[in-house]
Amino acid sequence: MTRTSELSVSAVNRQVAAVIERGCEFEGKLCFHGTVRIAGIFRGEIYTPDTLIIGEGARVDAQIDAGVIIIGGEVNGSLKAKHRVEIHRPAIFRGDILTPSLSVDEGVIFEGNSRMVQPVPEASAT
Repeated sequence: MTRTSELSVSAVNRQVAAVIERGCEFEGKLCFHGTVRIAGIFRGEIYTPDTLIIGEGARVDAQIDAGVIIIGGEVNGSLKAKHRVEIHRPAIFRGDILTPSLSVDEGVIFEGNSRMVQPVPEASAT
């Protein structure tokens, strides 16, 4: 097993709990469990221990605190991820990132700062 896979939390085969589809705009505070995909426009704050997917064509201006953040659209703001951040082409990111694992594809526009931190240990069951 590679170090990357040890840090990763799979976003594949997860059922999407909600979608902010193209043509939709949302402003405010979004809190959720599960996986949410944004394909429209979002402004505000997002909190989840789980997965946020920002699809190609989406525009997000937000403070985001999540388990996993996957970006394919345009994001302006501050990201804090417990497990990882993935930024895929043709994404545009402007802001700050704090995460234990960061992946940025070639061709992505990244304007900002990133800081790597130790992974957050999972709470042990007692």
